[in-house]
Amino acid sequence: MTSHPEISNEGIVPNAKRLLWAGFMAILAAGVGFALRGGIFGAWAAEYGFTATQLGAIGGAGFTGFCFGIIIGGVIVDKLGYGKLVALALFGHVVSAIVTFMASSPENAYVFLYWGMFIFAYANGTLEAVANPLVATVFPHNRTHFLNILHASWPLGMVVGAVASYLLGSVMGFGWKGQLAFYLVPTIAYAVMFMGQHFPKSEAAAKGATFADMFKDVGILGAAVACYLISLFLGGVFGNEVIGWSVGGVLVIAVGVLTRFSFGSVLLFMLFVAHALVGAVELGTDGWIEAITGNLFTAEQGKILFIWTSAIMFGLRFCANFIETKLGLSPVGLLLTSATLAFVGLQLASGMHSFAVALFALGIYALGKTFFWPTMLAVVGDRFPRSGAVAMSIMGGIGMLSAGLIGGPGLGYAKDRFTSENLKTTNAAVYEANKSSSTSKFLFFSPVTAVDGTKLEAAKKAGEKGTPEQKAIVAANQAGDRATLKADSFIPLTMAVIYLSLLIYFKTIGGYRALKLEEQK
Repeated sequence: MTSHPEISNEGIVPNAKRLLWAGFMAILAAGVGFALRGGIFGAWAAEYGFTATQLGAIGGAGFTGFCFGIIIGGVIVDKLGYGKLVALALFGHVVSAIVTFMASSPENAYVFLYWGMFIFAYANGTLEAVANPLVATVFPHNRTHFLNILHASWPLGMVVGAVASYLLGSVMGFGWKGQLAFYLVPTIAYAVMFMGQHFPKSEAAAKGATFADMFKDVGILGAAVACYLISLFLGGVFGNEVIGWSVGGVLVIAVGVLTRFSFGSVLLFMLFVAHALVGAVELGTDGWIEAITGNLFTAEQGKILFIWTSAIMFGLRFCANFIETKLGLSPVGLLLTSATLAFVGLQLASGMHSFAVALFALGIYALGKTFFWPTMLAVVGDRFPRSGAVAMSIMGGIGMLSAGLIGGPGLGYAKDRFTSENLKTTNAAVYEANKSSSTSKFLFFSPVTAVDGTKLEAAKKAGEKGTPEQKAIVAANQAGDRATLKADSFIPLTMAVIYLSLLIYFKTIGGYRALKLEEQK
């Protein structure tokens, strides 16, 4: 039987609602930028000749930078102050636009787009390092509800970004730079809303918890999850895996020394692993879904489907309180239900051949992914109050790093692999004539030579007027996209197994409930 703590919609500080909506606008700005970038992937491929794996890596930087922003911000936020971090994020958002707009040729585009995306993500991570612990602190009696409201801004931002991309691009004829500049509008809005506000400290910081206290639950186990992903990132940046693994190893040892070699909480370790999968399936898929559905149907229908799934998420994130209190689902029960629905939705989506089926399949997927991110944060806030902002920030960083290093590039690699394999099988001559000059690589999987990005985009643009060769390329690419969605579905299936084990664990200890700081051992 799940135990429900006192439910209250009142904050513990007078400006709690103002802080909630300022954080809402900050995450909305991130969602707008995310959607705008996803909508111009095709323009980048056509202009600069990128493969899907290269586009996935650029999109992935939109997640990896987030990790450094949220982890660094989460560690220092109670010492430096929320206001200074908001100012840093504002500066980062402006610099990101400048760097991105410097892309001007196939020779320099990858570098400027990659680092522009990274800086943008760092600013987003810094803002979330402010918003998550802030909302968890000012609404301690109903964290699941208010963290879901806070993160309803993400899908709303994606809807706003997708609509803006369509209006600015398809209707008004702006290029990709003109479309991308729109995210500066909500950026200015959150800066104004945060201006002059008083920020409280987390419960742990207010009671004098040290860094060592806050990191104790993370320990060596939790640090190993985060540092594995950091090692992958640094190995890619420096082009040397040894550097990546060395830095990652040093960081794990540093956490060990800081916590007197605390093993860490096994529960928190499992939540970290699960959140790595959340980042890969939710944000990794979100980064590609408009491009995939636009390829399977039309570009306009792809945008409609993207808006459809985002609108479902936006609406449902205001219903977490109802689900928890009226339907009797604990946060972990909600996560198990969500993972099951996400698996079913992606399985159905892999076989969609009509727009009506796509609405149904992706609607089920949206139902599933809605509650993942904010509910995971709420579970950490409920069960690990001693960790303050640190555990939340590390988990958010893990999710974003996974999205950037596994979800985005992994789905890009899958698209390249399944497309090339299909084309080699159906028309080997066409594949040989249109393959890329470079290979696509991902983790330990074997390299694959993808179809050239420029030729693929030209074939898509030709449509029914294309040559038989171009139609063969498009057909293979569509088959590759369906196979990619099918492979993607096994991530939430794995998550469901983890959540089921956690549900059984909580039943053995009398049910799920939020802990107070003094209750943590």
